[in-house]
Amino acid sequence: MEDVNRDYNSLNLTKEQEDKLIDDAFMDVLNGYLKSNHRKKVEIIKRAYEFAKNAHQGIRRRSGEPYILHPIAVAKIVSQEIGLGSTSICAAFLHDVVEDTEYTVEDIEMNFGKKIASLVDGLTKISGGIFGDKASAQAENFRKLLLTMADDIRVILIKMADRLHNMRTLSSMLPSKQYKIAGETLYIYAPLAHRLGLFAIKTELEDLSFKYEHPEQYANIKKAIADSEKSRACAFNDFSAPVMAGVNKMGLKFDMFARVKSAYSIWNKMNSKHIPFEEVYDLYAVRIVFDCNENDNEKQICWNIYSIITDIYRLHPTRTRDWISTPKANGYRALHLTVMGPNGNWVEVQIRSRKMDEIAERGFAAHWKYKIGESDEESELELWLKTITDILKEPKPNAMDFLDTIKLNLFATEIFIFTPKGDLITLPKNATVLDVAYELHTELGSHCIAGKVNHKLVAISQKLQSGDQVEILTSEKQKPAPEWLNFVVTAKAKSKLEAALRRERKKITEKGETIVLKAIQDYQIEDSNKFVTKLMGSYQFHTREDLYFAIGSDKVALTESVIKSLCKKQPLNILNKIWPFSNQKKDSNENTTEATTSNQKINKKEIYVLYSENGVQNYKTATCCNPIPGDDVVGYVNDNEEVIVHKMDCNVAMKLKSSFGNRLVATKWEESPLQSAFLATVNVKGIDRMGILQELIHEISINMSINIRKLDIEAKDGVFECMLDLRVSDARIVDRLCRQIKKIKNITYASRIN
Repeated sequence: MEDVNRDYNSLNLTKEQEDKLIDDAFMDVLNGYLKSNHRKKVEIIKRAYEFAKNAHQGIRRRSGEPYILHPIAVAKIVSQEIGLGSTSICAAFLHDVVEDTEYTVEDIEMNFGKKIASLVDGLTKISGGIFGDKASAQAENFRKLLLTMADDIRVILIKMADRLHNMRTLSSMLPSKQYKIAGETLYIYAPLAHRLGLFAIKTELEDLSFKYEHPEQYANIKKAIADSEKSRACAFNDFSAPVMAGVNKMGLKFDMFARVKSAYSIWNKMNSKHIPFEEVYDLYAVRIVFDCNENDNEKQICWNIYSIITDIYRLHPTRTRDWISTPKANGYRALHLTVMGPNGNWVEVQIRSRKMDEIAERGFAAHWKYKIGESDEESELELWLKTITDILKEPKPNAMDFLDTIKLNLFATEIFIFTPKGDLITLPKNATVLDVAYELHTELGSHCIAGKVNHKLVAISQKLQSGDQVEILTSEKQKPAPEWLNFVVTAKAKSKLEAALRRERKKITEKGETIVLKAIQDYQIEDSNKFVTKLMGSYQFHTREDLYFAIGSDKVALTESVIKSLCKKQPLNILNKIWPFSNQKKDSNENTTEATTSNQKINKKEIYVLYSENGVQNYKTATCCNPIPGDDVVGYVNDNEEVIVHKMDCNVAMKLKSSFGNRLVATKWEESPLQSAFLATVNVKGIDRMGILQELIHEISINMSINIRKLDIEAKDGVFECMLDLRVSDARIVDRLCRQIKKIKNITYASRIN
């Protein structure tokens, strides 16, 4: 990954040097375009560049560099990394002109035509980012983005390039802005890139986000990857030599190389498996990419190479993936297998043609390079975009829920389901019978009572496996139920189900409102608003809608005695006259531990130093992730000007970073020794033997002077597992303890889990 972050001002360039730098950057874009297979429409590209250059004249980025270098960089990514043509390159040059200058979309259309103007208009509409400060704005911007995708996929591809360059130059931003942009990137842009098949961009976006959110872990993993390069090279050479000899006999022109996992992917695996870097055995995958012409049978060649490999090495029986016969929904095609290598470790091998490889790396944009006349080449993408459009017709009122619903299908592992007629349906992993029903038709979903999976009767909540054949059974009497939301997983099913439930709830709510209004009329109640407010208080409902729904659904009975009691005048406390809200408990939705904090105004542009001394601390700890000093954390400033501290990779923090960037504050722990003790949970596993528990306790309590608050241990079939709740001052103590524990004989695993 190229590190392009630098202090531009330190270069001290003259006007002439700066102009040359800009022109050289443009020529780099143009020369790259001329080497591509696209039609050489040079004149319009030059005009777009000159137009953007003049429009952004005198404007600079935060890093100090001329602003025009950003559109040039975006155009380069669009052309050379995604593979788009002149129309997209022009739109990339012009993508910020309408937003940042006095030029309009009409000006763009007059100079460059409708196509380019349409792309610029689409990019301008979503220019404020997916997320805004208000919930409605978040949802609306995201809907705009997705709708524009459905209209012209190039808009989101250019937006991806824009986001990638912003991430590459993120170092010039304030730390709080870095967290917001990195969080937003991980939350939406990386999954979108994955769904569009932009694997290389998706990987870089994840790694860059990881770099800014967890700089220390990022640096450690990159160093570990570099340090293990020699041993990986030896292992690869041992593995590849006999395979290359076998493939050479086929007379193929091919490349065989090892592809190392990204730093983010390795870190994810270390966290999910609670293992150190040394125990990540699938650190790399072997890839074989072969050349073939249009007349060659790509599929047959892949299976011939597969046969050569399995003749040499033992095949893992459950880890073969045929993405050639059944491509992924993002267009990915390849043959994957896992074999036991000569050093005793499992090795994943990916077999692809050159065309498959380019599509895997560059996504659907690569299809356009090959100009294949097959209509089904982008059918999966079109189907997905149609699904998105269908969901948008029933948008959820809550913006974050809406985003979560969409995100369900962005990063999902896929399974393949067959209908009774043999049609193939692609669904996310853990999809149920009900998901299939909604995927086929909304009415089928709404009236689904059961299913037949491989001719066996099952419940609508039955989770499906890839290859299952599913038949849907329905009844006109069946209606959507709220509990269905507990097991449906597809965005389409959730969206349609919630829309149906909202319609049903609306009917019931209207019925309840009618009952209340009739009561007001029958008992001649003059102040109806006051009466309804009292009624809400009496039944402890926060909104009128909740009250009406409860009455309409017969959960609450509006009896004569209740109505009469509420109509009586109640004595008013003198305090309530003066301070009407004095006795009301302050509502708070913050999920935090108690702490003594100051309500000072927080400067979000500065790094907020977290301290804790004698039971007093200037922050609150989020109970969703329980961070302790030494963890990578981000601060969220609530309405009371209190800093709520979350772990950087906490799920709640992910949402906060993506939706409330203006409330984030960069934080760091106080460097002086902390007096406070924090709770940390450590998981220990090993082979059971006499005295191992005594040694474990001795190491923790005596050697490291750590207080054990709770200990749970279970031994079964010669293996034991122990959960320890410990009082520690910071995360470094826990890390050191885990390293010491693993030195005890027969202990194989020790890691903090909370």
